[in-house]
Amino acid sequence: MSFPNPFYRWRPHPWHGLEVGIKPPSVVNAFIEITPFDTIKYEVDKKTGYMRVDRPQRSSSLPPSLYGFIPRTYCGKRVGVLSTETNKGDGDPLDICVLSERPIDKAEVILTARVIGGLHMIDRGEADDKIISVLHNDRYYNDVNSVHDLPEIQIERLRHYFSTYKLIPGRDINDVFVERIYDASHAHKIIEASIEDYEEMFGE
Repeated sequence: MSFPNPFYRWRPHPWHGLEVGIKPPSVVNAFIEITPFDTIKYEVDKKTGYMRVDRPQRSSSLPPSLYGFIPRTYCGKRVGVLSTETNKGDGDPLDICVLSERPIDKAEVILTARVIGGLHMIDRGEADDKIISVLHNDRYYNDVNSVHDLPEIQIERLRHYFSTYKLIPGRDINDVFVERIYDASHAHKIIEASIEDYEEMFGE
């Protein structure tokens, strides 16, 4: 029998072994780590590629969208240069939020996402951008090409979640904040910079 090309005899590492997407920077792959139903913060273990329990969510707020990262991206110096608040990225793959009309309650899946903007977040002095996207071919979002096409409350939920998701009850933390929301054109620049940062860090 013949195998498809490419064919992975073993499971590829979700960060390093998957493709960036079919048409980056506008249409990308997203590996989903957590869903809007998760009260636990999961993330991919960088060494093994398996899912690791990071921590229970610290507040009662649940993620307002699917959340994961774009494979073969890295937030380094090029991502940092695009920030107005710092000059370095957080050293992780580029985070992505994916909006979908139909609820998706399963994590550790790959999906195709169409980029519409992003949140510029600063986490302890490092750029920690969150790309905002919609599920590709989701007809509900056919006419959404920008974050400004979304209902204001949807953006506010994303902003509020990421402004507070690291807060510990009873402790004041003000070194994690959303600096601004940006449109698709700037999101494309962030993605391109993270791809270049990845290639410099790990090779093609």
